[in-house]
Amino acid sequence: MSDPVASKSIHAQPHDHGRIGMAGLVVGAIGVVFGDIGTSPLYALQEAFAPHFGLTPDHDTVLGMLSLIFWALMLVVTLKYVTIITRADNEGEGGIMALMALAQRTLPKGGRSVYIVGILGIFGASMFFGDSVITPAMSVLSAVEGLRVAAPRLDHFIVPITVVILLVLFLSQRYGTEKVGKVFGPITALWFLSLAGLGLYNLLHAPEVLKAFNPWWAMHFFLTHGWHSVLILGAVVLAVTGGEALYADMGHFGAKPIRYGWYGLVLPSLMLNYLGQGANLLQNPTDVRSPFYEAVPEALLIPMIVLATAATVIASQAVITGAFSVARAAMQLGYVPRMQVRHTSTQAIGQIYVPFVNWMLMLLVLAVVLTFRSSSALAAAYGISVSVTMLIDTLLLAIVARALWPKARLWVLPLCVVFFVIDLGFVVANGAKFFQGAWFPLLLGLVVFTILRTWRRGRELLHEEVRKEGIQLDTFLPGLMLAPPVRVPGTAVFLTADKGVVPHALLHNLKHNKVLHEQNVLLTVETLNVPYAPKDKRMKVESIGGRDFHRVVIRYGFMETPDVPLALMRSCDQCELTFNPMDTTYFASRETIVAGRHRGMPVWRDKLFAVMHRNAAPATGFFRIPGNRLVELGAQVEI
Repeated sequence: MSDPVASKSIHAQPHDHGRIGMAGLVVGAIGVVFGDIGTSPLYALQEAFAPHFGLTPDHDTVLGMLSLIFWALMLVVTLKYVTIITRADNEGEGGIMALMALAQRTLPKGGRSVYIVGILGIFGASMFFGDSVITPAMSVLSAVEGLRVAAPRLDHFIVPITVVILLVLFLSQRYGTEKVGKVFGPITALWFLSLAGLGLYNLLHAPEVLKAFNPWWAMHFFLTHGWHSVLILGAVVLAVTGGEALYADMGHFGAKPIRYGWYGLVLPSLMLNYLGQGANLLQNPTDVRSPFYEAVPEALLIPMIVLATAATVIASQAVITGAFSVARAAMQLGYVPRMQVRHTSTQAIGQIYVPFVNWMLMLLVLAVVLTFRSSSALAAAYGISVSVTMLIDTLLLAIVARALWPKARLWVLPLCVVFFVIDLGFVVANGAKFFQGAWFPLLLGLVVFTILRTWRRGRELLHEEVRKEGIQLDTFLPGLMLAPPVRVPGTAVFLTADKGVVPHALLHNLKHNKVLHEQNVLLTVETLNVPYAPKDKRMKVESIGGRDFHRVVIRYGFMETPDVPLALMRSCDQCELTFNPMDTTYFASRETIVAGRHRGMPVWRDKLFAVMHRNAAPATGFFRIPGNRLVELGAQVEI
């Protein structure tokens, strides 16, 4: 990974939304961005009154819980994410990977602080994958469990129906979301309007719950329940899950449509529904088993189950596509092996499909559903990964605000202290549920984190060994030209990660084939700490060793998918190089990794890296190099 070529304004918006218009962007954002947080009313209040918390739905407790949920939505989602953190965009992109890269750009190059920020960002991204497993299982299960209220005899069909819905969801990912996405916005908008309508219907029967807007009720709850009240934050956090998604999906729609959608529809609808559920509990305390569905009029119960299921599928879709985007960014930044990436839209570059990630998510989600079997049991596992990610977001936000916002930091940094205390409370509350299920997303996150760090460190060690055994170009080329080998027509492109060292593929070609092409290009592909590489910095060409050798550097942003042949043809129109696709051969080294003792990593991590390296997608697919134009030459390297 290379350093950014330029430090641009953090408010730059490279996305051109054309003629869609603000209204269209708001509807699209409602359909994609708010799916996760929009399904929280299905299970948040239900979990708060779960038996293991020991709360009774009396007047003061209900008002206290509603007050906690309201102020969590206001402080964490409205203030922290929607108002502040969406301003910390990395060339228009959001999410923890983009925020990590932005924070690293503000720190001294090569310093230990850059390394620590990288660790934090990658750990947060690892926890996001844990959330990508829990969210589909939790959301769809909670929606289908409405059958328990509508038809108790169908209770044993809840898990099979959930499994079928999730199977269809994951099996359809290969076709992309371009067509289905057009109906996401209207369906989700209908969902939020239904939430608001149901909440208002129940609220009119007990307007007493409006007192929950007073923060005194939240403080009264803590004073009444003592230290035990901290644990209830493990249920409150369920109401704000999806806050990270608002930021992660910002690049697709922009900050303004997200803010308009949140303030104009989503926040009022969520609060009306929570208040309505609370009002129903004040009148019918026995409805704590399913506060959401018990508050639905009997005539509307089946339609509401269908709509809720559709909404949870949309929420799951948003998390899955988010996992695809994070995986691509991690690939580009060098944290995971190359994987096959398919584009599912001819118009939207962000719509991609990563088969390996999709199938792994499917297996893990189905395993979670079959293991926990109910949203109540799964709620214990839900929340810890979201809490950790939100805590890391706060730390990274403080770094960015301190370096890039000289005026705003006077009030943002004190707020970051408040956010840190709240996020830490969420982490502690969810960590207390470790043995009840929170261990699963933590274990999954640690496994992903280990894989990411092992791949990154393994690549560094591999490049060190290659450089150590390599020959410097400055001394090699003059000697080669003194006694040149047989020349053959055409262009040879040698892929290399180190611009100053002779590529192994070139040495092997000279050693075994004993020929040299008429035109030789040493090609390095770099990934910047910005989502999209500026056009004027995309490509750099320089002549080395006369007209026969050229060094070419192609730069991509971490949200782009490299296409080397296309970049060479487009960018070399005005330079002395000429590329004929049918007369160009690409040469790449394919190293075989051997685990060595007393080196940079423990032996087990060396072996893990060797397995990942062996199974990584070849350069043919990742750089879109035609398979019939690629020659791979092997070498054995001990790390």
